[in-house]
Amino acid sequence: MTQSPSARAGAVPRTPEGNSNDGQGPNKAPATGVQAAGMRAAAARMVAFYFRAPVKAFFRGRIDYMGYARAINPHFQESAKWSWRMTTPAVLWHVIRTEGWSFIPNQIMPPLIANTFIGAILYTSYLHSLSSLHVPSSYQTKRTYPPPSFQTTFSAGLIAGGIQSLFAAPFDALQVRFRTSDILEGKHKTMWHYAGHKLRSIGPQGIFAGFGLSFFKDSVGAAFFFGAFETVKSQGYYEFVRRYYGSRTRDALLESNALYIDENDGRPVIRPHYALEPSFLLLAGISASLASQVIQHPLTELQDVHYRRLEALDFQAHQENKPSGIMRRYYHAYEETFRQCKTSAKRHGGWRRYLYRDFWMNTIKQMPSTSAGLIVFELVRRKYAFDTEEVIISHEGAHILLT
Repeated sequence: MTQSPSARAGAVPRTPEGNSNDGQGPNKAPATGVQAAGMRAAAARMVAFYFRAPVKAFFRGRIDYMGYARAINPHFQESAKWSWRMTTPAVLWHVIRTEGWSFIPNQIMPPLIANTFIGAILYTSYLHSLSSLHVPSSYQTKRTYPPPSFQTTFSAGLIAGGIQSLFAAPFDALQVRFRTSDILEGKHKTMWHYAGHKLRSIGPQGIFAGFGLSFFKDSVGAAFFFGAFETVKSQGYYEFVRRYYGSRTRDALLESNALYIDENDGRPVIRPHYALEPSFLLLAGISASLASQVIQHPLTELQDVHYRRLEALDFQAHQENKPSGIMRRYYHAYEETFRQCKTSAKRHGGWRRYLYRDFWMNTIKQMPSTSAGLIVFELVRRKYAFDTEEVIISHEGAHILLT
């Protein structure tokens, strides 16, 4: 327990023996990102069992790994009423019985690996960007104090979302153009064969078709996502304990089992209730999901309309010999998308009603998975962090100990 006055301004990381890199230690952001991505995917699948439609994990999954399994399942139809046969475990069990265990590595694992890879890129990019923009975050400590500002986490999320969008472009192109009939008719035996053939056929111009809209959605959505998460988790929690414990009298603090009395100024040293920080972590996940959906939900509506004409653009691009002509066609495709969405908006009673239809249902479905994923992300980040001195926030009536 730290009673030294020097600890009250924050925490100073201890440098492990044999490490002389200015107290920062080895950067473990890649390990944190990869493990958090995998654990987040598993957590999201468990939560999805309780919903008719799979819950979107963290952000919307780039590739639906159960799409082909549902397409060949006779119990899974759009007009059918929900039953236990439509849950993910039941669908998997049916497809294994009919297609054999080879279905999992051939058809299920490729999109699962792709989603985990994209999630790892997002987490790792965010941690590296935050470390560059906020020096205390680069120390890899369990508790960053002082915490980064909203502007800092917003910028780090903006960078991470842009990097994620770049690496996710090939997977987006595959998902948009995927047709179950291509595999059912024997054109492609596995997802591996399908991915290789499709990427070769559409070329770089097809892979990055619609990339501008996807880049904006991912980068701005991730910026608000991480900005809201870090603000509620850190600044919100610290401000709450300051106001709650700082407003209480000295006698009330002594009656609430203060840990000890500071020998220097006689103020009691207290530790916040153990349930407070996890509660703020859960609230941060809900806030992050809501903030990102405000940006991503309407852009997804526009993106879905734009993606419907990509296959026609692929054919036209193959007929075009000049690169400038190809770019012109993709540019005009954006204009056509806007005109089509404008017509749909008028039919639905305005842009807001059109772009935000089904907003609350989609957001509520995503919240449990998002909160679980962020809690796992934070736990893994702290697991790989270095132990540091305890943080003490000094207030007029007491010292608040954060462990």
